[in-house]
Amino acid sequence: MRQTQIFTKTTKNLPADEVAKNAQLLIRAGYVHKEMAGVYAYLPLGLRVLEKIKQIIREEMEAVGGNEIVMTSLQKPATWQQTGRWSDEVVDIWFKTELKDHTQLGLGWSHEEPIVEMLKQFVRSYKDLPVSVYQFQTKLRNELRAKSGVMRGREFVMKDMYSVHASAEDLDNYYQRVTEAYLRIFDRLGIGQDTYVTFASGGSFTKFSHEFQTICEAGEDVIYLYRDKNMAINEEVLDEAVVELGISKDQLEPVKTAEVGNIFNFGTQKTDDMGLKFTDQDGQIKSLYMGSYGIGVTRLMGAIVEKMADEKGLVWPQAIAPFQLHLVLLDEEARQQADELYQQLQTQGVEVLYDDRPKIRPGEKFADSDLLGIPYRVVVGKRSLGQDRYEVVKRADGQKLSLTQEEIIKTIL
Repeated sequence: MRQTQIFTKTTKNLPADEVAKNAQLLIRAGYVHKEMAGVYAYLPLGLRVLEKIKQIIREEMEAVGGNEIVMTSLQKPATWQQTGRWSDEVVDIWFKTELKDHTQLGLGWSHEEPIVEMLKQFVRSYKDLPVSVYQFQTKLRNELRAKSGVMRGREFVMKDMYSVHASAEDLDNYYQRVTEAYLRIFDRLGIGQDTYVTFASGGSFTKFSHEFQTICEAGEDVIYLYRDKNMAINEEVLDEAVVELGISKDQLEPVKTAEVGNIFNFGTQKTDDMGLKFTDQDGQIKSLYMGSYGIGVTRLMGAIVEKMADEKGLVWPQAIAPFQLHLVLLDEEARQQADELYQQLQTQGVEVLYDDRPKIRPGEKFADSDLLGIPYRVVVGKRSLGQDRYEVVKRADGQKLSLTQEEIIKTIL
């Protein structure tokens, strides 16, 4: 894509009303637009990052047998009244509205209950099991505070998956498969080495649930690491967990983290409350076991920014960068050569953002390139004329290389 075709622009100015580093950088680089506190629009570059994160998640959810769907944002009270979670006293983050005939509706903050209600139409027999469905859905939550940029919003994108099973053993096995899939996701996103499966509160359903916490100074949680066993415990269940696991607090290291995923074993409580049953091989009516598995997609994007950005701007892992390479034209005399290189790289399958903007000083172009955070920058200017090598700069560490076109393609692909 040519940079002259993108309507957004970078800015040097920090947003006056934004305190979170992730949102400051994403706004300055033209990746997002802030509509209001906790509500962001995703612009062309930001959307490309978001879609790449979603695709990695999608591939791993498909690998464990997930069926992708899209549920509705509008929710009817009757569905949620079955579990008592329509009440504002039980769930205090609802956005509620009315139709013109004064019928009350809610705007989806989660989808456990609607999923169970939908599955009543399709799950009746042991032959229908197990079932696993997932979606990428915009959630709406009336959060009291929204000061962490895209890491905590009132409107955000989430991947939520739900599975139902004939037995506790089958659910436990699937729970472990999803845990492993989540770890693969975070590895592919470049944060796996700092992300831990963490014991957390299980609420009223089970003793513990599991969160996926990544080390991040901008995070809202504190976890206690047991590095020898690659284990972590959320601060909120520390006393209970150390007894359960038979370890000492002295063995643990407190660190600041951001939650980027969670998995939850509901047992049969959710399906029992809503009357979702199945008939087993002996003709007996039995309860279904249910699991819930979430990843905050936009939160994950913000956490990656917080962890990887430097003093110059964004630094994207190659797997989710909006483009693999930033081609920067410095001099008009070299435009034809840059145009040809752009076309040739695209033909070879390289994702290129081409800074073809005229009358922009080299220093400004380099500063913009650093701010955008694309993994590789290739410079074409007067010095490139008649040469078969180009200056290539790696954004992550600033390393400079001199590569031919073929070497550039081999390096990136």
